[in-house]
Amino acid sequence: MDVDCHSFADKTILILGVTGFLAKIFLVKLLRIQPPVKKIYLLIRSNSKQSAEQRLQKEVFETKVFEVIKEEYGREFSHVIEEKVVPICGNISLENLGIVDPILAEVILKEVDIIVNSAATTKFNERYDVALGINTMGAKNVMTFAGKCSKLKVLLHVSTAYIQGMREGLLKETPLRTGETLNGAKAIRLNIDKEIEIMNTRMDELQSKNASEREISWAMKELGMERAKLHGWPNTYVFSKAMGEMLLGSFKEKVVTIILRPTIITSTYKDPFPGWMEGIRTIDTVFVAYGKGMMKNFIGNPHTIVDLIPGDMVVDAMLAAVASRLSIQPSHDKFIIYQKNPMVDHRGKQVNVGELNLLSSLPSFQQYIRMHNLPFLQMMKLLNLILCNRFRTSITSATRSIDSLTRLAEHYKPYVFHNGIFDDFNTEFLRRSISESHENVAIGFDPTLVQWEDYLMNIHFPGIVKYVLK
Repeated sequence: MDVDCHSFADKTILILGVTGFLAKIFLVKLLRIQPPVKKIYLLIRSNSKQSAEQRLQKEVFETKVFEVIKEEYGREFSHVIEEKVVPICGNISLENLGIVDPILAEVILKEVDIIVNSAATTKFNERYDVALGINTMGAKNVMTFAGKCSKLKVLLHVSTAYIQGMREGLLKETPLRTGETLNGAKAIRLNIDKEIEIMNTRMDELQSKNASEREISWAMKELGMERAKLHGWPNTYVFSKAMGEMLLGSFKEKVVTIILRPTIITSTYKDPFPGWMEGIRTIDTVFVAYGKGMMKNFIGNPHTIVDLIPGDMVVDAMLAAVASRLSIQPSHDKFIIYQKNPMVDHRGKQVNVGELNLLSSLPSFQQYIRMHNLPFLQMMKLLNLILCNRFRTSITSATRSIDSLTRLAEHYKPYVFHNGIFDDFNTEFLRRSISESHENVAIGFDPTLVQWEDYLMNIHFPGIVKYVLK
C-alpha cells in the first residue's frame, strides 16, 4: 500500500497501544513511508525505561510482521529505529498518560503532530475496573494530553462498530451522545462519573472483606456485565468503548478528531504479507475450537451479515483518514467517524452467514490442522449448519449441554445475532476522494476487492494455523 508521501513527511507521531495487532501493522507501514516521518513515540505500559525498551524489542520488533521491514532495511534497520523510534514508559489509564519524566513529556507536547490511540482491552467480559481504566478513562486521558499539545493536527481513536450494541436497521456514522443508553426512553441515564463511583465502591467493599484476587476478579467481571446490560450494551468491552467515545465527543472543537469503528478484525489480506495475525480474535475462537475437536455445534442466525475486515485494510483506512484530515480547512467539521463496512462480494452485495458456503473451505482447514497433529472431528458445514438459528436442530446433534451452548451463543450474540447494517458513507467517500485526489494514497481498504471464500480458505485459516496455533 502506498501512502501520500507528503502527508506524513517530517511529522512526529505518538502511538498508544503499539504492542497490539493493529498498531504493529500501523508502525510497519509508517516505517516504510518515503519521504520518512520525523519521529515516532511509542507509549508502552511498563515500570521503567528499560522495561519499555525490552517490551518493544520482544513484543514488537521480534514479531513475524517486522521481518519484512528488517529485510527491506537490512543493516540499516537498527539505525533507523534508533533515529526514528522512541519508546516511552507510561500507562494510558493514568493522568498525563503515566509519563513520569516531565522533561520528556514536555518535549512530546511540543513536538507531536499526530496521536493514534489503538490501546484497548478487547475481552468481552473484562474486569470492570480494567475496562474503565483503559477503554473509557484511557480515552479521556488521551484527550486531555492531546489538548495540551501545541502543534497537534489530528487525533485518531480506534473504537469498534459494535458500540452500536444490538440496534437494528441502518447504523449511521454518527457520534454517541453523552449520557445516552441503548435501552430506550425508559432507560436510566448513563452517567460515566457514577459508573466509576460504583466500580470504586464495589472494589472498596471487596478489599474491606479481604477478598482474594480471584474473588475480586470474578466480582469485577460480573459488575461490568451487569452495568453494560443495564444500559443496553451486550458486554463490558463495547460498553466501556462506547463511554470512551462519549468522552471524546467533548474534544471535537479543539482539534481534528477521527474515530474509526472497524467490525470484526481478521488476519491481513496482503500487506505486509497475507494471513498474519496475533492471538485468537473474536469469531476465530469458534474456528479453532471446531478445528481442535472441542466444539461440534454453535447457535447463531444464518441471516446475520458477516462483518469481517482484514487488519491491513483497517490500517490502510487509518492512514488514509489521517492523510485526508491533515489537509482539511479550519472551517470544516473537525470531528468525523468512519465505520468499516460489512463483508460484500465483488458486486457490492452483502454476504450473510447462510449464503457463505464454507463447505469447500473447511477440508483445507482440516488438512492444515491434521498436519499439525491436532484432533479434528467429523466434517460439518461450519457456518451453514453450526451457526444455526434453529435451536432444536443444534441441540439434537449437540454433545454439549443446553446451558453450554446458550452461554456461548450469548457470548457471541453481538456478532452472530446482529441485525444492524453498519453505514459506511464516510468511509466510502474517503476511499473515493483519496483515490481521485492523490495518486500515492492508500486505496487498499475496499472490501469489494476481497474474494471472501478464497481469503478464508487460502489466507485466513492457514494464517490461524501458522501464526496462532503454530
